[in-house]
Amino acid sequence: MRATSDPPISVDGGNPVGITRLPSAGFSITVRIAVTADASSIGRLTTSVGEAGAIVTALDVVDSDPTSVLVDLTCDTADSSHADQVVEALTALDGVDVRKVSDRTFLLHLGGKIEVTSKVALRNRDELSRAYTPGVARVCMAIAENPADARRLTIKRNTVAVVSDGSAVLGLGNLGPAASLPVMEGKAALFKRFGGVDAWPVVLDTQDTDEIVAIVKAIAPAYGGINLEDIAAPRCFEIEARLRELLDIPVFHDDQHGTAICVLAALTNALRVVGKQLADVRVVVSGAGAAGTAIMKLLLRQGVGDIIACDRQGALHRGLTGLNPAWQWLAENTNKENYAGDLAGAVRGADVFIGVSAPNLLTGDDIATMAKDSIVFALANPDPEVDPREARKHAAVVATGRSDQPNQINNVLAFPGVFRGMLDAHAEEFTEEMAIAAARAIADVVGEEKINPTVIVPSVFDARVAPAVAAAVRAAAQNRTPPPAADPGPADLPATAATASATP
Repeated sequence: MRATSDPPISVDGGNPVGITRLPSAGFSITVRIAVTADASSIGRLTTSVGEAGAIVTALDVVDSDPTSVLVDLTCDTADSSHADQVVEALTALDGVDVRKVSDRTFLLHLGGKIEVTSKVALRNRDELSRAYTPGVARVCMAIAENPADARRLTIKRNTVAVVSDGSAVLGLGNLGPAASLPVMEGKAALFKRFGGVDAWPVVLDTQDTDEIVAIVKAIAPAYGGINLEDIAAPRCFEIEARLRELLDIPVFHDDQHGTAICVLAALTNALRVVGKQLADVRVVVSGAGAAGTAIMKLLLRQGVGDIIACDRQGALHRGLTGLNPAWQWLAENTNKENYAGDLAGAVRGADVFIGVSAPNLLTGDDIATMAKDSIVFALANPDPEVDPREARKHAAVVATGRSDQPNQINNVLAFPGVFRGMLDAHAEEFTEEMAIAAARAIADVVGEEKINPTVIVPSVFDARVAPAVAAAVRAAAQNRTPPPAADPGPADLPATAATASATP
């Protein structure tokens, strides 16, 4: 098997290319194989997989007889082409019969990942009459008389719309609404798993800003919050701003604010590790789209020393022409010395690099030019801006967006707790104060006594994270809005319902 110190494989139909890829559970396959029943056959399988650059994660015996063994071999590969290479290597072995190859990611998505289940039993006419007609009419009338009751008496209390037009799906580009649906389903599943929030995908077959705003405004009565997702910049900025003006529920673009919250949390602890203050550091951000812009605005709000924003044409600086409004704002409010060069030049002497852009933009040699005790957040997924193993040779703290590397910066640390807190507080808007409170809560879950270069953020499965974030957001929200009413009891319900509930 390939040694862990070896460079990650680079594959493209079998030919080496410039993009470095690491094996990942996202490209996990299970191969059903019949082999001869001799002492060395299983070992030959695992050796072949390792030599092909994949990682064996499981090997299960399915069946056997005196002459053969049927096994399921599961391994992580780097991409679809690499998976094909692994299967070809297994097929070429003597005495090996490859029966079936299953892509475990596609298997997980068969039929979708979420469903609707009823919270109430419907076992007889009595229960049906209260859940639906005629009893439900009384609840409808109560809400018509007092629309605020919808937050307490309907799914609005705990439901979020996950809205996308499919124009910026992950790092894949403009794939359209249907292709965005698996991501939105996954988002909804994460809302439920980590925040107890009921979320539902709303994918829109339009990329017209006015139409998106009108559609979301029209469906908003059913929801307690709107989570915008995978909408391309700069349109996402206008869509979010207009919806915030129109709606009385929080509007949150996770690609912007969820990423910014998690980066601020991770940077807070990374700076603690290296003994630097935010006000004293220079930060270079690669990628001035939705995520990068939100990160930079939040860092500026927190008093960062200086930021240089870089995109395809290099550093954004004063005097650069043809900028959209978002980039023009960045050019005017960052880059104190008006640096006008490329990304590699920008990181020279910088304390922090944050990448939310594209793979393999920097090398280990570039990281070596950064300031002493530098911090590198290479968050492009699945392939980061710099090989994390190369970066760790020179930087004091390295983080990525990958689950198979230390210090994974993942938005799931933020958005379930953020919405849980906003829904609990009956918040009408998302604010910067909530973002900062959420970031502090995430950072503090780790604990100053436990942070180190490989532990600057909690695990996404740490059960303390979402409740801590929710509590922090709730507290921040209640400084702006009245505290929510308690769960409806007899005194909270309409008069007719209160009278009925008091009757034995």
